[in-house]
Amino acid sequence: MKQFWFAACLVTGSLLTPSIASADPTSEALLQGMGKASQSLNYEMGFINITKQGIDSFRYRHAVSNQSSLAQLVLMDGPRREIVQRGKDISYFETGLQPFTLDGDHIVDSLPSIVFSDFSQLSKYYDFIAVGRARAADRLSQVIRVVSRDGTRFSYVIWIDEQTKLPMRVDLLDRDGETLEQFRVISFDDGNQVLVALADLEKANLPPVLSLPASEPIKFGWQVKWLPAGVAEVASSRRSLPNMPVTIESRLYTDGLFSFSVNISATTNGPSEQLIRQGRRTVQTEVRNGNEITVVGELPPSTAKRIAESIVFSAK
Repeated sequence: MKQFWFAACLVTGSLLTPSIASADPTSEALLQGMGKASQSLNYEMGFINITKQGIDSFRYRHAVSNQSSLAQLVLMDGPRREIVQRGKDISYFETGLQPFTLDGDHIVDSLPSIVFSDFSQLSKYYDFIAVGRARAADRLSQVIRVVSRDGTRFSYVIWIDEQTKLPMRVDLLDRDGETLEQFRVISFDDGNQVLVALADLEKANLPPVLSLPASEPIKFGWQVKWLPAGVAEVASSRRSLPNMPVTIESRLYTDGLFSFSVNISATTNGPSEQLIRQGRRTVQTEVRNGNEITVVGELPPSTAKRIAESIVFSAK
């Protein structure tokens, strides 16, 4: 009844200069510096994302003009796809689709979300471990690993350029250490020429900002009794499937780094259970007492299963 399409990444690791692992304040400072540099410097980078579906290549430019961010992300292969940022406006342009604009602080598509995370908040639930020094994109980098303390989520390994503090490589690892996704910079340039390249963006006519309808609080007859530490509900909805007499109730959760949703719908099927995992995405489905429970998102399978099993329904 439902179809889910996900991206999965397969990459190889690299050699690191060994050092003693430590969860010290220096590692957190490096990560915070990375986030600040990504939003405040003028630079251009070419990078690739490697998945089981293939290798996608991108060009990303970022500059600051009049204390406002200008950015451009372009898919370098296939039909043209471009995303631009001017201040708080993020505009999307894609062949065959109507352009539109959304409010936002930064472009998140195809860029590692961890780069823009609030590390002071994540430090309550994740350890930041200094791994050593290594080269990435022909630049010397400090390597930091980000690991959840309760072991219920994936981890990251980040190569941070020692000079600019920008990310040169980001690996997403599962709990067995297998690399699920990789962001890898293959060319890099910084300087005022990037601001010149983005100068026209300041005067460009961007598509109108989409206005999203205000959501009202929704009461559901079910609750999730167990969540990983630091995870909170950020949205909820009730919607019907097109051309089908099925209503789905959903709750969206995040810990500021990984996100997932819990979805409930009525069904006449008997008890059953199904697990699908592709890369960072897991779909855990089970049928219980006439309800189909589906947990979808950036979770290890064991975590998704535990969340699904913790759901309780109110007596009718």
